[in-house]
Amino acid sequence: MIKKQIKKILVALDGSQNSQRALSMAISLARNCDTKLVGMNVISNIPKKYHHLSYPEKPVLLAADNMMESAKILCAKNGILFERKIDFGDPGSKIVKFAESLNFDIIILGTRGMSGIKEKFFGSVSNYVVHKSSVPVMIVK
Repeated sequence: MIKKQIKKILVALDGSQNSQRALSMAISLARNCDTKLVGMNVISNIPKKYHHLSYPEKPVLLAADNMMESAKILCAKNGILFERKIDFGDPGSKIVKFAESLNFDIIILGTRGMSGIKEKFFGSVSNYVVHKSSVPVMIVK
């Protein structure tokens, strides 16, 4: 029954251990549903006044590209087709907009599991996606 419901899976990747667990879960689900995965990495925009403190854009983009290539290889080893999407901006809103615009059936993402006060100060991509998305969301810890 689940095979008929899930045709498009979006997995949010940021290179963290938790996003790797989300990728593993997404691979498992994609295998069971006989579908491909789309991996998305959103590089946060940094205000211009802080550019001198940040990495130049090319190395950040290269790191994102390398992470996506590793995800593609892992998917291929598991018999899953993988497409990539790298974008710039606010990760939560970009993930939600992308998933809704292309009618994904589920979004899978990892969470750091921050609680209360930390989440208020640092924000939470997973919290944002869960509360703003009209697409079902699976959180992997």
